Amino acid sequence: MEDKVKFEIEFPIHASPQLLYQYISTPSGLSEWFSDNVNSRGELFTFIWDDSEEQAKLLSKKSGERVKFRWLEDEEENLSCYFEIRIQVDEITKDVSLMVTDFAEEDEVDEAKMLWDNQISDLKQVLGSV
Repeated sequence: MEDKVKFEIEFPIHASPQLLYQYISTPSGLSEWFSDNVNSRGELFTFIWDDSEEQAKLLSKKSGERVKFRWLEDEEENLSCYFEIRIQVDEITKDVSLMVTDFAEEDEVDEAKMLWDNQISDLKQVLGSV
């Protein structure tokens, strides 16, 4: 299996870090924008879309700041990739951004970025920060 390549995207977002954290770290928050439904049992999260579901393990989280997941499929293939959603606040301007770090096959990076674009766009709709 070829290694996936890491990429990072920044999304400026108009919302408080506390509110944002609820949307990126809880099953109910994630199901508002990331997938149709999300269940969690301990550190195992099940993301459900129309007719498919994927499981991810919560690798780490820091309250009010970031969450990091690894898809079980990647873990089974011994890939060290993950996806992380981090809230970044500019110290001077107080502007809030979501930093997304993810991995994709080299020929699928643009597609993956577009997917994140759509996901974050949904999040902005939910937050009313469009």
